[in-house]
Formats: sequence, C-alpha cells, structure tokens
Amino acid sequence: MTDPDLHRSVEAIWRLESARLIAALVRITHDVALAEDLAQDALEAALAQWPETGLPTNPGAWLMAVAKRRAIDGFRRRERQDRAYGELEQRKEDIVAGIESSIDHVEDDVLRLMFICCHPALSSDAQITLTLRLLAGLTTKEIARAFLAAEPAIGARITRAKKTLAEVGAPMEEPAEDERVERTSAVLGVLYLLFNEGYSATEGDDWLRPALCDEAVRLGRILATLSPHDPEVHGLVALMEIQSSRAAARTDAGGRPVLLLDQDRSRWDALSVHRGLAALERAQALGRAPGPYVLQAGIAACHARARTAEETDWARIAALYQSLAILSGSAVVELNRAVALSMSEGPAAGLALVDQLLDAPALKGYHLLPSVRGDLLAKLGRADEARAELDRAASLTRNERERSLLLQRAADLTD
Repeated sequence: MTDPDLHRSVEAIWRLESARLIAALVRITHDVALAEDLAQDALEAALAQWPETGLPTNPGAWLMAVAKRRAIDGFRRRERQDRAYGELEQRKEDIVAGIESSIDHVEDDVLRLMFICCHPALSSDAQITLTLRLLAGLTTKEIARAFLAAEPAIGARITRAKKTLAEVGAPMEEPAEDERVERTSAVLGVLYLLFNEGYSATEGDDWLRPALCDEAVRLGRILATLSPHDPEVHGLVALMEIQSSRAAARTDAGGRPVLLLDQDRSRWDALSVHRGLAALERAQALGRAPGPYVLQAGIAACHARARTAEETDWARIAALYQSLAILSGSAVVELNRAVALSMSEGPAAGLALVDQLLDAPALKGYHLLPSVRGDLLAKLGRADEARAELDRAASLTRNERERSLLLQRAADLTD
C-alpha cells in the first residue's frame, strides 16, 4: 500500500472510530480534553507504525489499546511526579482499573458524551460545535462551513467550550432523566447537523459520507427509545430515515451527484422509507403542534410518497416550508420554499422570493443561493445570467463533486 493510500485509509478509519474512541475515553478518564489528547496520540502512533506493520485486523481496538496504554502511563507518571495531588491520589486506582478493563459498556458511550457536550453551561452553538468536533470527527473548517461562520471563530469556540466544561466541573456521566429532557433539544441539533454533513459533505472529493449519516440515524433511534413521548425526537428520526433511503440513488456509477428530480426512485430503500413514515406517524399521533423536525419530516414524506417526480405535492411542500420559515426565521428555509414555489407556481414566483434573499446575511457566501437562482433563471430562458450564477456557485462550494456538477450545468447552458 502506497503512502497516499495508507493516509486515506487511516483517515477513513479515524472517521469511523474516533467518536467511539473519544467517548469511551471520556467515560474512563472523566476528562474531555484528556480523552481527545489520548485519541490524537493514538492516531499519531498509527500514522507512525502502520506504514511499517500494515493495517491491523481491528483498527479500532488497536487505537483503543494505544490510548489506554498512554493513559495508564500518564496517570502513573503524574502520581510519581506529584503525590500531593489529592484528587488524583484518591481516584488513581479506580481510573487505572477502568482503563485496563474492557471498553465494552452496557450504556452507549457516544450518546452519553453527546449529552455531556450539551451541558447547560455551554451556549447552544458551543454545544453543537463541541459535539461535532469530538463525536463526528469533523474538522474546524467543516464545522465552520456547517455554521456559515469563520474558521477562526469556530476554533476559538471549541477551545472555550472545553475550558468551560473543566471550569464548571461538569460531571462526565449521562445526566439524570429530568436534566436529560432539558438537553434533548441541543442533542437533536447535533444529530441534525451530523446527518446533514454526511448527507451532503461540505468539502472533499465525496458527495456523501454515509458513515456520518448511519451514526446519526443510530443515535437518533437510541434517543427515541429514551424519549418516546417527544414528537420532535420521532420527527428527526423520521427525517433522517427518509433522507437515508435515497442514498443509493443520489450518485451515479462514477460517484457524480444525481439531483432529487432525476433520481431513479426504484433505488430508494423501501425499508428506510417505511421506518421513516412510521416514525412520522408516531410523532403526529402525540397530538402536539408540529415543531421544526416534524415539519421537515413532513416535507421528506411528500417526496417519499410520490411514485414519480411529477406526482410530488409541491403545493403541500411549499406550505410546510412556509410554516417552518415562520417557526425558525431561517433564510435557508426561505430558499428551499422558493424552490417549492417554483415547482408549484412557476419559476418566476420562485425567483421573486430568491431575489428577496440576496442581501440576507446568513446566505452570504452560501453556494446554494446562486445555484438555485441560476436554475430559475435558466428555466426563464435567461441563459447568460444563469450561467454566471452557476459559475459563482461553483466557486463557493468546497465539495469537488458538487463543483463539477455546477460547472457542467453552466457548460450545458453554453451548449
């Protein structure tokens, strides 16, 4: 295996294993910053040793073994250096015993760490940012893109969040039931962004990152069993299940993106659609006013129930987006409503709404704004303007697959 191939393999393994590794280390060491440092040490060891030894049979277990060994060495070295550290002296044996024991645990380490990262001492943005960093393995740049924020600001937010958890002495166990309910909204936000990053990767060579989607869905199902009477939990699970059902149809044989209206719906996963619609029914059966996740699941269900793109109930989708926009005040939601309006009332109606969003601060630098505008201009026969918008959208996206798609659409208008 060549060095570039090995590097890609290690990166892929890290994406898959880092969340469980860090979560287990937090449970063992009771220290978020230390757990991340130990995980990074293990990654550095892998990069140093695997080129010579080859990939281990169980990379996750290898990384965990290295991290545990580093943790034991660190605790024992600290004990020798500073016997006066009373708290460490009292906890040393329990910590070392925990590290040396199996990492298997009845509880779900990843979900527990998610609740810990959503500690009320942190702002909602800090909660989501820290969890995406620790559990999703996203880089600071990727998180910044998800937040439509500057990369240095996100880096500072991560640092402050870890310091805050240490300063308030946040317990490293899953919160009690009443406190867990209070943190559920933040956890849902984390799962939502985690799924979205996997569903449409913000940068890199791949259009999809299925492992992130799978992890978000898995955690969502667990959360639904913990909060069976929360319609928003079921709504988010429904949304993720239905969106996941399209995975096989969203790229062609060459890995190029296939847009929703062009997808072969026979390739949609019927079981995932069924699970999603069932989760939506559970949410609606609770009889509460729909929240943002239930509304989005309703939109996804409209697509899932349509046997062809032409049968899609775009008027219903536009109405659901309008309700969601009122609830959230989001410019991105309004952009999506513009697409639905263009399908139900014509491209001129959609373009009128898009043009109202051109100065929205939240959409500055957001590649989908010129992308949508370019499509609508093309449908109205304004090819030169459409081509300029699609070229601009291509310059803004950091995903290579998406950039190629946008440039191809612009070239098609030239032809």
